[in-house]
Amino acid sequence: MHKHLIENFLLQRYPGNGRPQTVRDEIANACDVFVKSGLADANFTKELCSGLESKYWSRVSEALLAARLRKVGLDPAPSHGRGPDFFVIENGRKIWIEVICPEPTGVPSDWLTSKLGAVVNFPHEQILLRWTSAIKEKAEKLIGSLDDAIKGYIEKGIVASKDAYVIAVNGRLLRNGPFPALLGISQFPFAVEAVFAVGPYQIRINRNTLEKTGAGHQHRPRISKPKGEPVPAYTFLDTRFQPISAIWAVDVDGTSAIGNSEPMAVIHNPNAVNQIPTGYLPAHDEYIATPTGTEEFELNRLDGCLR
Repeated sequence: MHKHLIENFLLQRYPGNGRPQTVRDEIANACDVFVKSGLADANFTKELCSGLESKYWSRVSEALLAARLRKVGLDPAPSHGRGPDFFVIENGRKIWIEVICPEPTGVPSDWLTSKLGAVVNFPHEQILLRWTSAIKEKAEKLIGSLDDAIKGYIEKGIVASKDAYVIAVNGRLLRNGPFPALLGISQFPFAVEAVFAVGPYQIRINRNTLEKTGAGHQHRPRISKPKGEPVPAYTFLDTRFQPISAIWAVDVDGTSAIGNSEPMAVIHNPNAVNQIPTGYLPAHDEYIATPTGTEEFELNRLDGCLR
């Protein structure tokens, strides 16, 4: 029954033949395998077909990322509703993957709905706030809340001390129209900015001589909000978040089936208790922070397994 419901819903959402049908089939196949493999929970089909954008993209993100794992030879297994969305086995240990597709709360509508050729401001701080919020939400699922009101997967005994934990963030709802939006104002992925305090590129100029005296990325440990206290943007530099192994930053919606770009990047936590190997998760780019002293890291980009 689930297959029939999903196919009918997708036909309404992506009507027509040719390219729409190709995208429709890509998503339908991913969802069908997701359900048949036992990865879907009891509410998967209901929420997918609810007509609510947030529910739809949340569920499609899970199915598509499970499909992307299979494409590189990994076999996601279900948590049976007790923990993160699913896990894969690497050398006998579990790598748990928790998926989230943040809603565009606070992101200007002219950015989200802009037409080709239209000139709009890049709301990079508003988008970054959605990334930091998504990472914080899924981090607390693992380690619990600061006030101990919410117990995490570790304390509940679901994620073991030797297990790795990856937060997969799909930025699909934060796009500027049809274009993927993984990169922030720094030209690093938003996920890098959210966990390593990386800000815009800046050039320092001598006021008197007007000569350039230096250049580099701004250190931005906090992001201002329209209301309330600034939000921390240094998750991987905070020892409290050592149980988080990496962020899997993606922008996927099934349109790679018709040749569109679906960028993926893995950002590794240098302080992680349980790290994951480079080249393991499907990604075009990977970011590694290497210690260069007692208090500094050097951030390097590596080609991922999809390059």
